[in-house]
Amino acid sequence: MKPNLIGGAWVEGGEAAENINPSDTDDVIGIYAQAGRAETEQAIAAAEAAFTDWSVSPVQQRHDILRHIGDAILARCDEIAEMLAREEGKILSEARAETERAGRIFLFFAGEALRLTGEVMPSVRPGVGVEITREPVGPVGLITPWNFPIAIPAWKIAPALCHGNTVVFKPAELVPGTAWLLAEIIAGSGLPAGVFNLVMGVGRVVGQTMLDTRALRAISFTGSQATGQLVAEACLRHQRKFQLEMGGKNPLVVLDDADLELATDVALDGAFFSTGQRCTASSRLIVTDDIHARFVEQLTEKLRTLTVGHALDPASKMGPVVDQVQLEQDLDFIAGARRDGANLRAGGALVQCRTRGFFLAPTLFTDTDPAMRINREEVFGPVATVIRARDYDHALMLANDTPFGLTAGICTRSLKFSQHFKRYAQAGMVMVNLPTAGVDYHVPFGGAKGSSFGPREQGRHAAEFFTTVKTAYTRSY
Repeated sequence: MKPNLIGGAWVEGGEAAENINPSDTDDVIGIYAQAGRAETEQAIAAAEAAFTDWSVSPVQQRHDILRHIGDAILARCDEIAEMLAREEGKILSEARAETERAGRIFLFFAGEALRLTGEVMPSVRPGVGVEITREPVGPVGLITPWNFPIAIPAWKIAPALCHGNTVVFKPAELVPGTAWLLAEIIAGSGLPAGVFNLVMGVGRVVGQTMLDTRALRAISFTGSQATGQLVAEACLRHQRKFQLEMGGKNPLVVLDDADLELATDVALDGAFFSTGQRCTASSRLIVTDDIHARFVEQLTEKLRTLTVGHALDPASKMGPVVDQVQLEQDLDFIAGARRDGANLRAGGALVQCRTRGFFLAPTLFTDTDPAMRINREEVFGPVATVIRARDYDHALMLANDTPFGLTAGICTRSLKFSQHFKRYAQAGMVMVNLPTAGVDYHVPFGGAKGSSFGPREQGRHAAEFFTTVKTAYTRSY
């Protein structure tokens, strides 16, 4: 059994759970310890005890540790990527890319540890100086989803440690293996005991214990809107910082002047790569009249070439849905869209493969109405819809007609429309002639409206969440 990491020691606990491969449900990847309330409280106490020293640790020490972690992730990329592909279902090339990204995130924040800055300025009062500095928030709780088992933990853990915080990390129940390998690397990096703690287990126990305590001074959460609401309410009760990333219903606008080959490639990538299980996926394809028929025909042809299969099979272009629960949710959305009158142009059915798994054909609906449930709620699977638009203004209105606002894209040759879209798309991230899914690791990540709350993640902007500002005055004699 793979144990939790608490206070620098590997702790098994009383419960355990199997880790099942969604590409082959007969493949039990491993048995992982399940933390209960007692183990979670121990981890919180360890993080609290370690904070005093780590919060004032030398920046060179932080740099060296973060660099060690980043280098180790990259050195073990093939091992981690295979685990990621086995337990989450991404095809191996996507798993490798995610693992490499995680390594580079740690290397980026290793550099940031040496670039921690402040401000010095004169006061309006003669003989008085002002210093503005950033200090760590305290012990922080990090709760991550299953769809990016190493990248999202990396972009939370790395800045937390860089800025002098201690960490209690709860990964999603479906992907303990990748989290455990990351914890193993962190444990061997020279990080002092208790600075980083791994507690695997179910949200209603581990997550709830993290929300109930006053000792954690900030919570960073990525997951569903419903759970995000619970996180927010709990954090408000304890007057602590919180950061929420809660999904999207992202539009890709395709105008009449778009390069058709590029636009269909962008839609294919954004909507269906990673089995569509990305909060940044292009789930609504908004296409203007003159290009609509050609776009749908060409995208449908490309979907026929998207081979679905075992995540470790080199021939696979798309892996399985993550588990039975998610598969049933996807199928329910598909059935609902058909009842609502949408035209099923591709997919919509299970795929038989050489192993038993949760394989769903990439699914495309046309002739959909913006009010349909499938255009209002996040499916989180390989399912996209096409919505017809009269012109650019109509397309922009449709793009913004959603309670979400994570990312938005447009395919066009027009500088006028692309510039206007960048300004008026109601989203935290905007892509021009690029998939809505796929962002760099050194720049801010986050959305608008119901997609996000709190400071941005990633890059230098991560300091806004993981630090607090102090203003100090000094009278000179």
